[in-house]
Amino acid sequence: MMTRLILLTLTLSLTAWATDWSKVPNLPHKVVKDWAQLPDGWNFGECGGVTVDANDHVWVYNRGKHPVIELDSDGRFLSAWEDVPSVSAHGITADPNGDIWLADVAGHAIMKFAPGGRMQLIITNAGRNAGDNETKYAFNRPTGLVFKPNGGFYVSDGYVNSRVVEYTKDAEYVRQWGTKGTGDGEFDLVHDVAVDPRGRVYVADRANSRIQVFDADGKFLEKWTDVGQPWGLAYLESENAIYMTDGLDNRIVKLSIEGKILGKLSEFGKAQGKVDFPHHIAVDSEGSVYVSEIKNWRVQKFAKP
Repeated sequence: MMTRLILLTLTLSLTAWATDWSKVPNLPHKVVKDWAQLPDGWNFGECGGVTVDANDHVWVYNRGKHPVIELDSDGRFLSAWEDVPSVSAHGITADPNGDIWLADVAGHAIMKFAPGGRMQLIITNAGRNAGDNETKYAFNRPTGLVFKPNGGFYVSDGYVNSRVVEYTKDAEYVRQWGTKGTGDGEFDLVHDVAVDPRGRVYVADRANSRIQVFDADGKFLEKWTDVGQPWGLAYLESENAIYMTDGLDNRIVKLSIEGKILGKLSEFGKAQGKVDFPHHIAVDSEGSVYVSEIKNWRVQKFAKP
């Protein structure tokens, strides 16, 4: 009887802490219909990643014929790369200098390109074979990366490996943290990573349905366990907030840097304004949100009024 009472008490306690999403306010953003204006006869494939550069140009990494496509903030086509040594598109990030970095999930590689599409650097094994959780310069299904103010960067690695890896601006290995598991500092599918000006590192621990927060050296600080299932993360300095794609529940979530849920946006669907497998996310200087979708083969813009 006592065991049943304890279990009931724990269940009620967990229920009390669960988010009532019906009471979370809707964000004011509105979808911009038919935003992406591709050339006639062109289409996206599955859209793995999206990023915004310093000029508010939007870069899309997709699994179609033109893996990297550049658009302006109004969706007008600017450029595309066709000859990209990529196996399967995942994360994409514009660095502070305007170069474009790709996380090739099936190619086990992180690649740096000039804006015109010429490769500058690649981190991978010979033969593009996967590395294990201790390999310094190779990955196993990496998912994304984010830059520090000094040009160094963190890689989220990934679907098989369970770690975050830090490099200098010259791609020299610094440190790593994380192993497979459910404890603090452990991961199950490291799907994205974000950084704030204080140097705190936010990790989308997807299969564990939580965001874990670390200091710049990888020391565990806290975890947010009731914000949905994080797939993509983007920190917006002007709002000191994090935007997150919840791929399990098909919505976009805005969070304070303390983990408080500030608002939500969208729901499952095929029509414009709704989402299916919202994978990664980016936010421009005006606070408009761009979401790459796997199942809907598109990137949508949700403009901030």
